[in-house]
Amino acid sequence: MKTKAFKTAFPYTIPIRTSFLALGLAYGIYMNASGFSFVYPMVTAAVIFGGSLEFVTGKMLLSPFSPLQTLTVALMIQLRHLFYGISMLDRYKDTGRKKGYLIFGM
Repeated sequence: MKTKAFKTAFPYTIPIRTSFLALGLAYGIYMNASGFSFVYPMVTAAVIFGGSLEFVTGKMLLSPFSPLQTLTVALMIQLRHLFYGISMLDRYKDTGRKKGYLIFGM
């Protein structure tokens, strides 16, 4: 059953996997050129949900630390996810406990 589902879904995942690979490679090269070891891109990719914030993080890690500015920039960049989530409220209204995760993980 799972093999059949995988074979059916696999062709539909190729475009998104290709774009993730290209962006991940670009981010890894950018962080390496900025002087970071290969560990930093892996950690930021695991911790930061928005890809655009990952690119900004590289610059913020190299600049003098300003907590308020960092928080403001992060919130402004990630605020777009709030509007994505609002648009999905009707679609996920009958999903019960999974609703929050489905909106967050979309």
